Amino acid sequence: MRALAPEDFAALLPALRPGAMALKQVLISANTPVETVHFVEAGIVSVTSDAPSGRVEIGLLGREAAVGVLPILLEDDRSPHTHFVQMAGRVQSIDVHALRVMMEARPALRRVLCRYVRAQHIQTAQTAFANAKGSTAMRLARWLLMCQDRSDRDEITVTQEFMSLMLGVERPGVTTALRALQRDELVTKRRGVVQIIDRDGLLDRAGDTYGLAEIEYARLIEGNTAPEL
Repeated sequence: MRALAPEDFAALLPALRPGAMALKQVLISANTPVETVHFVEAGIVSVTSDAPSGRVEIGLLGREAAVGVLPILLEDDRSPHTHFVQMAGRVQSIDVHALRVMMEARPALRRVLCRYVRAQHIQTAQTAFANAKGSTAMRLARWLLMCQDRSDRDEITVTQEFMSLMLGVERPGVTTALRALQRDELVTKRRGVVQIIDRDGLLDRAGDTYGLAEIEYARLIEGNTAPEL
């Protein structure tokens, strides 16, 4: 919302409803009409593809996000993916009808939201790249960096079971990858918490699986062509 022109934000403000995001709350259920778009102020939302064979995370959203806006911009009314709260926080929510009216009246608002959707598409594509080319340790390093970006915390509250679910990797693989990061003194682990102690080291371990989506978000939304990672 900070990327909006002051007059567009002022017009949007009366339609926004502040609220809390509770841990594990489902903001958007798969294949059901989206009635509300949520602008995240704090917290983390996971976007998952759910199938009989299991659930895999395909997107990680935080305070940069407009959760649920993609189908609305594309003249659809639903998503095939589940959006649920991974880290509790706060949102500003708006009814879909009100947002559609606002986008028709204010083309600049639509342009900003389209650019956000472009940035999110790039993140999803980069996740596919990481899944295809990265080791489990590399993918875990990227995931931890993305969580840190959206929480401003060195401590990530997460279980190995949840990391296994989100990365689509069997739990022993996550355990091995986490031990490798600990051995290299990049993170420490205690029950339910992973603490990042060497961000630069995690960046090295993540390699080219991390960075492109972040650079493109900064370019598309913040107008920054040389962001600091």
